[in-house]
Amino acid sequence: MEILSSPNLIFLLSILLLHQFTAVTSIGVNYGTIANNLPPPAQVAQFIKDKTIINRVKIFDMNPDIIRAFANTGISLSVTVPNGDIAILANPRAARRWVASNIKPFYPQTKINHILVGNEVLHWGDQNMVSNLVPAMRAINNALKRGGLGEIKVTTPHSLGILERSDLPSAARFRAGWDKNILAPMLLFHRQTKSPFMVNPYPYFSWNPQNKQFTLFHRNPGVHDNVAGTTYTNMYDFLLDSVFTSMKKMGFQDVEIAVGEVGWPSAGDPGMTQTTVENARWHNLNIMKKAGSGVGTPLMPGRRFETFIFALFNENLKPGSNAERNFGLFRPDFSPVYDIGIMRGQAGGVVVKPAPVPVTGKQWCVPKAEASDGALQSNIDYVCNNGMNCGPIQEGGPCFDPNTVRSHAAYVMNSYYQAKGYQSYNCDFSGTGIVTFSDPSKLDSHSKLIWVPNGPLFPGYRNQGSPQHMYNECNGSLLGKGVTK
Repeated sequence: MEILSSPNLIFLLSILLLHQFTAVTSIGVNYGTIANNLPPPAQVAQFIKDKTIINRVKIFDMNPDIIRAFANTGISLSVTVPNGDIAILANPRAARRWVASNIKPFYPQTKINHILVGNEVLHWGDQNMVSNLVPAMRAINNALKRGGLGEIKVTTPHSLGILERSDLPSAARFRAGWDKNILAPMLLFHRQTKSPFMVNPYPYFSWNPQNKQFTLFHRNPGVHDNVAGTTYTNMYDFLLDSVFTSMKKMGFQDVEIAVGEVGWPSAGDPGMTQTTVENARWHNLNIMKKAGSGVGTPLMPGRRFETFIFALFNENLKPGSNAERNFGLFRPDFSPVYDIGIMRGQAGGVVVKPAPVPVTGKQWCVPKAEASDGALQSNIDYVCNNGMNCGPIQEGGPCFDPNTVRSHAAYVMNSYYQAKGYQSYNCDFSGTGIVTFSDPSKLDSHSKLIWVPNGPLFPGYRNQGSPQHMYNECNGSLLGKGVTK
């Protein structure tokens, strides 16, 4: 029996533990209904329960048919008070009547966990709605407690129009006028009630051809914030940390943040080159992975954010560009627009999360032959900035030698792929990774797949006698042991 050294054993155990944690990923979704071709709510609720890993749903109204449809499904439901009702519900007596009529008849059979008081009120509402927003939140919360429903949390979603324009998260702040008059008392309410501050951070609305890699979670040089001492590799973290900084400047950094909406359209009008199925898939796949990873952001490491992808269905009656009608994960017939691993599998009658791709032997993720050192260095930066332990490839670490970008990239790419459960998209790395069934540490100088000395695959690698491997056991058999399916 081979005995692993202590550092290697600890690292291998950490990989296995991380794999177990990533196996319980779940996600929320926005269920919009601006369409004339959607299936009945009861079918929708049953589909979500039986066929997907979605465990929370957010709706934009108080539709009793939808609320009733989710009864006894175990799926958490967030319901929305229409903007036009906010002023009325600032009255405590009206709030009590509203809770008695709209919440009590359905709870707890339907697992209502949030009441959202309006939707992006500061962005869309008139002054009467805005001035009554926090009083209505307080009145509804008090009515819930008085009615024995205090476990239901009250919040309201915000567009990022609540922020002043800023170039970096460290410079972010809430808009003057709203900061002290509306948002400070609201954040105090969230602190007192332990409810989340809900925001809708759409990287999509920040897209332009110059920042497309940054916006879409592809490899990029990153954006450094000198004041905060942080580096951002994607727009999503950038936006969330801008919200956090704004909260912190007002003394409310302890309040939790929830993501009420985030998504990307899979189609748009002519000329909208960013609205493609692949862009939507890659964006939402990364959002889902972020939601379940617990990695957090540069300013909020280790935080998890309750997250609702927009949207469940393509909605054919939404106004605006064609993109507005193509944010859905699914078509109205329940067929997926693209695959982000959100569908459940069946095993012996037991519903399970989509499993990693079945492995008949050991698998490794290695760099493609044509991948440049620049691209591979970006892969290293990405993995090491997203929660993986890269200590072994640092100087003095057990996997430092051979000290080449390609060898180090092979190590971190393979570690990431195996930790994430052998899903093929976790070896994509913007087209620079490939899955192999051959142990990289065993491949010699005659291997056409991995290495040819001074040859066309990896020019510049010198053959120093008996075959010089560009990978060592750290990239091959060690990580393969104990994790074969």
